Amino acid sequence: MDALASLADGFAVALTFQNLFLALVGCFLGTIIGALPGLGPSNGVAILIPLAFSLGLAPTPALILLTSVYYGAMYGGRISSILLNIPGDEPALMTTLDGYPMAKQGRAGEALALSGVASFVGAFFATWGLVFLAPLLVKVALLFGPAEYFALFVLAFATLGGISSTNQAKAALAAALGLGIAMIGVDGQTGVPRFAFGEVHLYDGIDFLVAIVGLFALSEVFIFLEHRGDGSGEGKEAKVGVGRITPSFAMLRSCTPTMIRSTVLGFVAGVLPGAGASLGSFMAYSAEKAISDKEGTFGKGDPRGVAAPEAGNNAAAGGALVPMLALGVPGSGTTAVLLAMLLALNITPGPLLFQQNPDVVWGLIAALFIANFMLLAMNIPMVGLFVRVLLIPPKYLMPIVAMVSFVGIYGISGSTFDLIVMVIFGVLGWVLRKLDVPMVPVILGVLLGNLMEANLRRAMTISDGDWTALFASPLSLTLWGIAIVGFVLPILFGKALKRRMHMAKDEPGAVVD
Repeated sequence: MDALASLADGFAVALTFQNLFLALVGCFLGTIIGALPGLGPSNGVAILIPLAFSLGLAPTPALILLTSVYYGAMYGGRISSILLNIPGDEPALMTTLDGYPMAKQGRAGEALALSGVASFVGAFFATWGLVFLAPLLVKVALLFGPAEYFALFVLAFATLGGISSTNQAKAALAAALGLGIAMIGVDGQTGVPRFAFGEVHLYDGIDFLVAIVGLFALSEVFIFLEHRGDGSGEGKEAKVGVGRITPSFAMLRSCTPTMIRSTVLGFVAGVLPGAGASLGSFMAYSAEKAISDKEGTFGKGDPRGVAAPEAGNNAAAGGALVPMLALGVPGSGTTAVLLAMLLALNITPGPLLFQQNPDVVWGLIAALFIANFMLLAMNIPMVGLFVRVLLIPPKYLMPIVAMVSFVGIYGISGSTFDLIVMVIFGVLGWVLRKLDVPMVPVILGVLLGNLMEANLRRAMTISDGDWTALFASPLSLTLWGIAIVGFVLPILFGKALKRRMHMAKDEPGAVVD
């Protein structure tokens, strides 16, 4: 098959000393970032983008480093969930339900090892899904014209709030803010400056890397500064013994059907734009509880309650790469950050990516397979080290984050003006967090705003100003329909779903610290 032949070529690209080393470093850093509560994969990838540029990496090695961080962070999120009952990020929330009770029973090592195996299964088979599904999507995507691309971008914005979003109005506000920021600069069609206010530095628009690092990394520093005196930022002592670090064969055998079912559900959730790993984790846990919880053991330390969300959220992480690579539409917040990295490297994700840059895309996919095996080999022996990393106080960690952000951005642009803009975006990110406004739609607006405008103008030019051309083809009508459903469904069911996720956390039988 063509996909397998292309994958073999990808392994030839990935199996170099540099790329293997970068995958190893990315997996290690990603696991640590995922384990530290609050950072998560989006922040981790955003923090390391400047590092990738300052090292002068070529496109393929840079992407291998960052996607390894992505996969590593998805693995790492479970460490603090199981040991401290503190989710490293939102997808790891469901892991606390049975992972922490296992740790309280003295089975922390088994829980960590089992979650590592489940994460491997989910990510490994999701990567195979990426191999076969992304090229099929490319064939469909070649039917896209300007009107269809505009509808696709509308779909991305309409669904980015996610099915578990509590407030679509805030997601729409964030998207509008991002689109407004994208309008800053010289109009590509008329050559007239827009929203530059006479500032020459703004004629080229806002650099999306500056916006991303400011919104994600610096806002995290500002949040820490705000809470530095209340004790919430200090490292928390681990209260549980790790115990044996290998799960029994009987445990693995009993959890195998769970991992298979959860992988399928998680991958589907990842492919759907805007659903992401949080929904994948919740769907996998809920489905497994309905199928397997005959004795009422879920929430009391059932290993299947650890395997299900871990396989689900890691499969969703792999699935989210499918629409990003094949259509240029991110399936999650972290893939939106990776999309920015691709654009910064002058690589346009979408239908032509597999034809114009096959070495990049297939080298990346091959590296994902390698990273999965590295993570499996790394996570079990190094449990003790990751436990100690959890005890690093943020007062030492946050200055490092700030330093990497400033040095990295200055190394890319050499402009102090960009540093000022980055600080402004950091303050904006802090304000958005205080108001509980999602930041990913802002980033997507900055990333895709110009492309969205260009395709709209192109469609209007071709149709001589007839706006019905935006709905003329069956493909564009389908995309508009999915966009409307994707925006309306969270309004109807989002609050109930979010409530169920948090009720599951607090239900009787769940051990809450």
